[in-house]
Amino acid sequence: MAKRSAKKTDVDAVDPIVEIQQIDVAHATFYVLGKTPLVMNRMPKKAREHLLLPPPRRNKIELQITLKHNPPVEFNDAIYRCRDNKAPTLIHLPNGCFKKAIAQAALDIPGATKAQIGRLVSIVDPTVYLYGKPYLYMDVVRLAGPSRAPDIRTRAMFPEWACKVTVGYVRKLITERAVVNLFGAAGLITGIGDGRTEKGSRDNGQWDLVSANDSRWKTIVAKQARSVQEVAMKAGEPVDLDTEELLAWFKTEIVRREQEPVTEVDDLVEEDEEDEIAAAEEETDLIPPKRRRRNGPRSEARE
Repeated sequence: MAKRSAKKTDVDAVDPIVEIQQIDVAHATFYVLGKTPLVMNRMPKKAREHLLLPPPRRNKIELQITLKHNPPVEFNDAIYRCRDNKAPTLIHLPNGCFKKAIAQAALDIPGATKAQIGRLVSIVDPTVYLYGKPYLYMDVVRLAGPSRAPDIRTRAMFPEWACKVTVGYVRKLITERAVVNLFGAAGLITGIGDGRTEKGSRDNGQWDLVSANDSRWKTIVAKQARSVQEVAMKAGEPVDLDTEELLAWFKTEIVRREQEPVTEVDDLVEEDEEDEIAAAEEETDLIPPKRRRRNGPRSEARE
């Protein structure tokens, strides 16, 4: 005769308790020293407004009397300006650019994925103050879209730059040494700003990690802070001879044409623009209207 199984007690029927470990977040401070020039190109306010509410299309006469570019205005619009007048610098960097650079570097460094680094690493600083003297920089770029037309862009270039970045990371899932290695690798193979190494065409925006006592880092922080940046943004000093020639021609031509320097915001954007809005614009203004058929619609068959 088979024996009956023992009845389960109330204790055995209770589900097991799930224990979740507490997340331990650690911080690491990095002293960043620019290795190659940093090119900053913030989207102008007028361009952002036109994306929100596109302006009415202008006719041929209106386009002819409106200047396409205004280098001094574009130079001042290209920087990320600190709104706090008591900030140590006039210019700051978006803290998200360093996180994107670290995550992008994970694609080429074995040991972690880009998505995993994006979850485990964060930038603690709400504002990354940028030290360095800005210069007016003009260069030929290719526009996004089917035409790939060339154009001239005016941006802010920092031949020497430095900043301090504090990174937060989950200690039990990633080590401090791994974060240091990723941050250093991002300065070499990714970079920040326009023309960065990640894009492949140029090597702008690279950096080295140095100590807090590094003389080069301390010199830039001490001598190229807010007061120097304010004077430089008003002066708009060209960074090289090519920029100086273009800027001089522009000022001479404005006087010759007796035209007010009113800037026209292009519908097309630069391919290497950091905001990456080309895909959104292609759905609206970038795609040219479809051509009408020469023969028109097919006529109905005669009865």
